[in-house]
Amino acid sequence: MSRIAKNPIEVPKGVDVSINGQEVSAKGPKGNESLTLHSDVSLAMEDGVLGVKPANETRAAMAMAGTMRSLVNNLVVGVSTGFEKKLELRGVGYRAQAQGQSVNLSLGFSHPVVHQVPAGVKVETPSQTEIVVSGTNKQVVGQVAADIRSYRPPEPYKGKGVRYVGEYVMMKEAKKK
Repeated sequence: MSRIAKNPIEVPKGVDVSINGQEVSAKGPKGNESLTLHSDVSLAMEDGVLGVKPANETRAAMAMAGTMRSLVNNLVVGVSTGFEKKLELRGVGYRAQAQGQSVNLSLGFSHPVVHQVPAGVKVETPSQTEIVVSGTNKQVVGQVAADIRSYRPPEPYKGKGVRYVGEYVMMKEAKKK
């Protein structure tokens, strides 16, 4: 069995987890999320601790148990503390401004870039060169951050572009004559 699947999932106080067949839903201070488990995996709750077990002893079921354990853990963490990704803009004139459910980006193009944010994700701009993407679903938060970064990924000669905070960009040396 997967070593990850053997780890129990602690349910923090203030989080309510309900299991209905293969449907798992969690309700916490940050919001509500739900997940459909794979048919090769079963989930049980005992004394505020969730345990994931494969339904049979096949190799695929054991691998799926580890995957489902990680997804259920992300579900519980998302509704209790939430997830966030931070982006920074580097470049002369590169700016970001959050307006409701969209982000206006000036990234050196001849036109402004307007990125629509899906429901359940919150985007803030503490300064003109910082973007904070937060929400309860780890996959959606990461995808929104990756979509914003994809408009102008960091280039290797000057380092201009949108990058994650703490991301290292390998700089290249300019061509010599």
